[in-house]
Amino acid sequence: MRFEHLDLNLLVALDVLLDECNITRAAERLNMTQSATSGVLRRLRTFFDDELLVQVGRKMQPTPYALELQEPVREVMLKIRSSIITKRTFDPSTSKRHFRLISADFIITVLLRDVLRSMQEEAPGLTFEILSPFTGNELRLERGEVDLMLVPKRYTVEGHPSELLFEEEHVCVVCGKNSQVGEQISFEQYIEMGHVSVGFGSSRQLSIEDWFMKQYDVQRRIEVITSDFNTLPQLVLGTNRIATMHKRLAEYYAQYLPIRLLPTPVELPTMQEHIQWHRAMENDPLHRWVREKIQKVAAEL
Repeated sequence: MRFEHLDLNLLVALDVLLDECNITRAAERLNMTQSATSGVLRRLRTFFDDELLVQVGRKMQPTPYALELQEPVREVMLKIRSSIITKRTFDPSTSKRHFRLISADFIITVLLRDVLRSMQEEAPGLTFEILSPFTGNELRLERGEVDLMLVPKRYTVEGHPSELLFEEEHVCVVCGKNSQVGEQISFEQYIEMGHVSVGFGSSRQLSIEDWFMKQYDVQRRIEVITSDFNTLPQLVLGTNRIATMHKRLAEYYAQYLPIRLLPTPVELPTMQEHIQWHRAMENDPLHRWVREKIQKVAAEL
């Protein structure tokens, strides 16, 4: 189909080419041969009278004009998907759509496991992929590479809709056999103890370290850094270490592990967990149905 002399099928290819900046990977995503994909790029270059992608060393780089095209082309693709294609396949019980979510393991344990279990009964054809957070969240959402983000408020992306799911408090967790700590823990004890913390990304950003350092001008003695929240209670077992973690997650593990939960020695900020999606998906019926399912379970926490 052509619009103003442009083969609209080429827009799909242009979107992928500008995203990958690589003929081989673009060909794989488009389910085309490399030669056919190169031919598509030639046709796009002719239509736009621009090289679009140029070879720089071993890599291909988008031209300035290609960078101008990237966002509107992606918006068009997302709009077609949300307003034209998906409305024909809204029935959750028969839909075969694949949803990609960004979520920390904490959210998976306290919320998504129940959501996905209920959805399997109502929408058995839906499939889900859960991606790790804190690395490229903004870019992945802007590109439409993810359907939903379940993240703290500070990690939401400006310009896209979001809603509060629930608020979460923090508690301290120690081994049940830790005789050095009673039912309460003082600020001095907290600072002196060895800590288990969670670090994210290549910079190993600690979960509450930045806030704590700014407020009290002290530094916890971090003895163990792990990459997910679910391992925190396991790493204090058999030690005199302490971990600061989400209250709901700590309560969950207290059912299965010999740990004790203590109030934090200072008042830590309440964490606000939000759900966010690309603005183009705002009125997508199936997308909205999935959001509402997540929000319903969150309201019952």
